[in-house]
Amino acid sequence: MTAPISETELRAAIDRELPGVRADLERLVRIPGIAFEGFDHSQVERSAEAVAELLRGAGLPDVRIVRAGGQPAVIGRKPAPPGAPTVLLYAHHDVQPPGDLGQWQQTDPFEPVERDGRLYGRGAADDKAGVMTHLAALRAFGDALPVGVVVFVEGEEEYGSESLEALLREYRDDLASDVIVIADSANWDIGQPAFTTGLRGIVNAFVEVRTLDHAVHSGMYGGPVPDALTTLSRLLATLHDDNGDVAVSGLVRGAAAPLDYPEDRFRHEAGVLDGVDLIGTGRIVERAWAKPSISVLGIDAPPTGEAPNALVPAAKAKLSVRIAPGDNWKSAYEALVAHLERNAPWGARVTVTLEQGGEPCVIDTSGPAYDAARAAYAAAWDGASPVEMGIGGSIPFIATFQEMFPGAEVLVTGVEDPDSRAHGPNESLHLGEFARGCLAEALLLHKLGGGS
Repeated sequence: MTAPISETELRAAIDRELPGVRADLERLVRIPGIAFEGFDHSQVERSAEAVAELLRGAGLPDVRIVRAGGQPAVIGRKPAPPGAPTVLLYAHHDVQPPGDLGQWQQTDPFEPVERDGRLYGRGAADDKAGVMTHLAALRAFGDALPVGVVVFVEGEEEYGSESLEALLREYRDDLASDVIVIADSANWDIGQPAFTTGLRGIVNAFVEVRTLDHAVHSGMYGGPVPDALTTLSRLLATLHDDNGDVAVSGLVRGAAAPLDYPEDRFRHEAGVLDGVDLIGTGRIVERAWAKPSISVLGIDAPPTGEAPNALVPAAKAKLSVRIAPGDNWKSAYEALVAHLERNAPWGARVTVTLEQGGEPCVIDTSGPAYDAARAAYAAAWDGASPVEMGIGGSIPFIATFQEMFPGAEVLVTGVEDPDSRAHGPNESLHLGEFARGCLAEALLLHKLGGGS
């Protein structure tokens, strides 16, 4: 048997491995693995193959690329030593589309660039840093891994994880574990680690308004005849009250963690322009984490440069509803549909179509794995104890993990920070915080394996 590694040796091992981890992270960022329709899915295949190669190189004897009708995921396994627990390490290798290339400060979002201690590139933070956090911990231990591990790297998280439940059911026995570490969230601030303990759910839907069976002259018919764009605008305006709170009845409103989120910090991190008011009521953490929100993500209508002088007969908007922990996405969708149909202006025909739904979740932090994690993360952050925070975003599959593995403790850890800008232009990873995250996960595995 290989002698156990000490914490001092583990810290030195992480320092030794970080340059190679950084190089492999950049290699992954260069692969535009986007699972959305209309993109080259051979790149998702290439990304999965690269992850599988990295896991084999880290000493996992059982590595497979798997799928259940969707994009490829990777499972890597190494059995636990006698009496030791098994830890599932989750991340995802697919990324968001780059968006408006003109807003990126680099020519190619898939060519990583370092500036001022941050690594810029699509997927550098979300979530290829999560993949490489797991790899860093495995490499640091080498053959002296004190726990069993199952590394599960999904390939379509950014596209809604449509085939994830089928994957979990098909490979349930392979994925069974005592602790689940999901490296796909954020820390509270630079220098302040966090565990995510509550996430909102999601309902994405399309609402279409139709007032005419064909376009007509805006001068001859404008006035008595409502155009679809004006009608849609009035309908969308009913989704919020005058304070900016969501006005759809039947949605749950919850309570948030007792953290202070100063308004000036929140405005800066969100990029809110001077003079623009925040909307809604209550503490910022309540509005962002524990109350529902509704956003208009896009509208189908004639572009202004090509619009004729004609009344638009139909218009469609995409809505994103984030639902509070304690709510249910199906009932939330029903409440949204009822509101839109009830508030249709001027008798317009309203059609609502579901795109996706995902459950919110609340995570219990009272178990022994969390005790080990608190100690590990405080040690990695030089004594800064991790805070427990909510997230306004959604990771619906966490609820699926909780349902399918009820005996496992679930830890949601952070590889991002408030300025990572995941999903937007100029996504980046703070390299100093990434190094701390790699050390923290290695220390966690050390403690879960019985290390002091």
